[in-house]
Amino acid sequence: MDSSSSSHLPEPNFYDFLRRMRSPASADLVRAIKSFIVSFSLHTIDAENDSRKLQDFLMAMETNIRKHPLWINCTDEERDTAVEGLEKYVMTKLFNRTFASSPGDAKSDMKISKKICLLQQFIKPDHLDVPKVLQNEASLLYAAKELQKINAFKAPREKLLCIMNCCRVINNLLLNVSLSTNHMPAGADDFLPTLIYVIIRANPPQLHSNLKFIQLFRWQSKLVSEVEYYLTNLLSAESFISNIDASSLSMDEIEFKKNMHPAATQVTLSESSCAVESQVCEPNSILESLGETVITRRSPDKGTQLEGNNYPFLDKEAENLSSEDVQSCLGYISKWCPGTRHYLKLFISLI
Repeated sequence: MDSSSSSHLPEPNFYDFLRRMRSPASADLVRAIKSFIVSFSLHTIDAENDSRKLQDFLMAMETNIRKHPLWINCTDEERDTAVEGLEKYVMTKLFNRTFASSPGDAKSDMKISKKICLLQQFIKPDHLDVPKVLQNEASLLYAAKELQKINAFKAPREKLLCIMNCCRVINNLLLNVSLSTNHMPAGADDFLPTLIYVIIRANPPQLHSNLKFIQLFRWQSKLVSEVEYYLTNLLSAESFISNIDASSLSMDEIEFKKNMHPAATQVTLSESSCAVESQVCEPNSILESLGETVITRRSPDKGTQLEGNNYPFLDKEAENLSSEDVQSCLGYISKWCPGTRHYLKLFISLI
């Protein structure tokens, strides 16, 4: 498969589409687009029905654009570009209504993300039967980075392009290896395990919702050939990871369970650490949870009295603090924010 082929993902000039839509001659198209967006937003959310409505709309608009005076003398590629621009415009407007629109989507995203977090702790390419010659660190990292960009975009085509870029990096790796060694990649037998490892390494955000969104709302006539092949592989990889167990890997059951338990502990500790770090930014809420009185410093001319409080250094300027005041202050911070205790001890030892 030629990784350089981009016939099914042309680079549409979105601004050219918008420029033409501002022309008085496009008033009928603009009315149709606005009417669709409004009517779409009024219906009860149903992903499958919403997908059918969008696909029917794109098909009808494609016909209208081909016959429209603004595109009558254009090439097929330019008309395709117009429909690509239309898809991007409409789906950007409807993104919040169509992306991860059901509670089940959020649950599926969280489930696979947590599963990948566990697998990241111990899964190596060898466990997925990725050949040694394909374990190229730079290429695998590059592919993972491309996939991690997927949530930066709202249009289905642009999300799909992140997948395409990731898969093309892997495909180029297979091609280069076949040209430089005696190893002949066995198609999907080498491609899919490598892709699965890249996904585990990347843990792309909202993987399930992104794949579902592309399936439902990408212009269907463009989900063919190379695009269809790569998207199908991503869906297969998602299913594989969701159901992964020892029998799926080059690993026996005992070793798999032995790895999963410490992995779960490590992930739990990481989540706890993140929770502590997030609390560091909110000392008032931590104080309140400890039953302390939160004192907000105000200027003396407003009549605020700080006498008799538990923080005698609070009303002093920095240059007037004694070493005892600093140690006392750091002691309170250590009490409020346990995650900083190690660093504070080091700092106090230097005073």
